[in-house]
Amino acid sequence: MARRPTPPGLPSQRQLRAGEIIRHALAEIISREDFRDPDLTNVIVTVGEVRCSPDLKHANIFVTPLGDESEEGRKRLTDALTRAKGFLRARLGREIELKFTPELHFIADASYDEATAIDRLLNDPRVRRDVESEG
Repeated sequence: MARRPTPPGLPSQRQLRAGEIIRHALAEIISREDFRDPDLTNVIVTVGEVRCSPDLKHANIFVTPLGDESEEGRKRLTDALTRAKGFLRARLGREIELKFTPELHFIADASYDEATAIDRLLNDPRVRRDVESEG
């Protein structure tokens, strides 16, 4: 049976699988390690998603500090994780079973803000009235 090609612009199964492996391993590493960086001590980090490049050499890691979802808190977290990326990459390389460990790029996850904005819009009486009149 021939495999169907992945449509352009969508991640392949290989990328998705590698991203999930990295996400789980990195969340575990971050939760159990003691960091010297004060911006990483006593911070609970949520690793929401990992997107790998097609060649799996780069991984964009979307993170959020739990309890401090402000723009400043997210910036402080991504900066601290970027400073610790050599350490994290070395630990990750020992934990995962991939041919090589990708370069890590930490990005503040704004999906919670987007979901809150959408929820706020859907609860707006004017929008609700328009949605109900169309349905």
